[in-house]
Amino acid sequence: MNRSLFRVQTIAFNKPYGVLPCFTDPEGRPTLADYMAIPGVYAAGRLDLDSEGLLLLTSDGTLAHHITDPQHKLTKVYLAQVERIPNEEALVQLRKGVVLNGKKTRPTEVCLLPDDPQLPNRPVPIRFRKNVPTAWVEITLREGLNRQVRRMTAAVGYPTLRLIRVAIGPIVLGDLQPGQWRDLTSSEIAQIYSAVPRR
Repeated sequence: MNRSLFRVQTIAFNKPYGVLPCFTDPEGRPTLADYMAIPGVYAAGRLDLDSEGLLLLTSDGTLAHHITDPQHKLTKVYLAQVERIPNEEALVQLRKGVVLNGKKTRPTEVCLLPDDPQLPNRPVPIRFRKNVPTAWVEITLREGLNRQVRRMTAAVGYPTLRLIRVAIGPIVLGDLQPGQWRDLTSSEIAQIYSAVPRR
């Protein structure tokens, strides 16, 4: 089929836990193809198998590059459930950046949430230890290193147990349920291009 017949399409998808951010897998694991049949779209960025939340997919190569290129510093917001309750020293370390593989991460915005967020249950529960409390933190990144949030929280002594991306630049997960997707509007796409990174 002539690919020029495909309309340019960009969607927001709530990737469930345990789903690969691609359309095929030789090992037969769940992929995006289990949730959508949209020709010509590909994930703009990654979201690991064991992470959940907002994934943008597009057939527009220029837009995909804009979303993924670190020079645009498009913010990505995550909710991370961590083991134990982080102290202020750990939060300050995360905000200033931590050293991963000899390189310091960019400064981040981090806050400890006063209450657990209202989220759908995960099909595979987190590991639970009766005598070890957990806490939720909101982390805003301006770069996309491999497994960055998990590596950062582990580096300061608070391993991540559950990770959900809730925003990419101006696009938010909103009330999309796991496995659901929606088309982005032309206005939202314009907002991605015009987003100015917060200092």
